[in-house]
Amino acid sequence: MRFVLPVNGPLDVGATLARYHVWGDDPANRVGDGIFRRVLRLDGRLWLWEARWRGPVDDVRLDVTVPGARSSRVEDAVRAEVEKIFGLGFDLEGFYRFAKSDRMLAGLVVPLHGMRPTLAPNGLEMIVGSITAQQVNLAFAFACRARLVTRYGTPVAVDGDSVYAFPDAAALAASRVSELRAMKFSTRKAEYIRDLGRAVVDGALDVDAFTAATNDVVVDRITGLRGLGRWTAEWYLARCLGRGDVCPAGDLGVRRAFERYDGRGRALSEDAVRRRARAWGPYRNLAVHYLLAGLRLGLPAGTAG
Repeated sequence: MRFVLPVNGPLDVGATLARYHVWGDDPANRVGDGIFRRVLRLDGRLWLWEARWRGPVDDVRLDVTVPGARSSRVEDAVRAEVEKIFGLGFDLEGFYRFAKSDRMLAGLVVPLHGMRPTLAPNGLEMIVGSITAQQVNLAFAFACRARLVTRYGTPVAVDGDSVYAFPDAAALAASRVSELRAMKFSTRKAEYIRDLGRAVVDGALDVDAFTAATNDVVVDRITGLRGLGRWTAEWYLARCLGRGDVCPAGDLGVRRAFERYDGRGRALSEDAVRRRARAWGPYRNLAVHYLLAGLRLGLPAGTAG
């Protein structure tokens, strides 16, 4: 199966997919030689899909192939994953018009032109990633997550390498704390991951059932689980559901970005960050991702036009 996805607005593929390799290896999301590869789990089967891109930043086309697939059900599921991975649902052009008049964002529009936030294709993968990243640096978190994926995921061979299907809930539910501890997870994080898998398997939690829920409902539902707080819930809203009106103000990196680009040379409290972000309305999610990218790349603060 092969299909082409047009992109509405600019797409800088390199900047968008940097998340999958800049902090370390991601066995479930492979980027290299102009190809992105991932494995879809659907109806008990595994489907490797590949995306290639062509054209300039302002006119990109994504060529997607799914070897061996023929059904529209597989195509629809792969399309949904591609759209999330490449952040195709975000209104970049509207954001850029808005950002050019904001003193914190104006200087980031040109150097980051076409960068889109990537979204986790499913809720389980997003929440496991959030648990992994709690209170540790991202390089360490990526290393732990890679060990988990290669231990409990399913490899699919391609071109002398392997792409892993992210572990399903049953595999995580059956995991042992001692195994996860050997992967450098803390005891509590190991328990949180195992218990998350069990909650999904038992039907106590459907991590992909929040599409139509309000932000407050999602936060309440996720924070009701052991080990999951508002930080995890807000990143779920931002990086899984792609909600535009979300700012994970409790995130240390977000607060550092505000400190750098607010231009006042002082740290801001979580409440102050939330108040400042309200001015961005439906562009809060995009603004946060641009500030974080600017901070990582050392981009200077700009001046509103």
